[in-house]
Amino acid sequence: MKNKKSKGLGDTIEKITKATGVKKIVDKVSKVTGKDCGCGARKNALNQKFPYNPKGSWLSQRFR
Repeated sequence: MKNKKSKGLGDTIEKITKATGVKKIVDKVSKVTGKDCGCGARKNALNQKFPYNPKGSWLSQRFR
């Protein structure tokens, strides 16, 4: 995920949790409990709800 541009808020949160080590802890707890943390679904939902370059936005239209 290094140097990959974030599509939205979900990608940015994922980068922060990886950098701080929170992602490793969540993955270990998820593995021990056998329950999915829901991180992937949450990331996708946040990317859809808060995209950084939504199609049709005035900014994306202006700089085509």
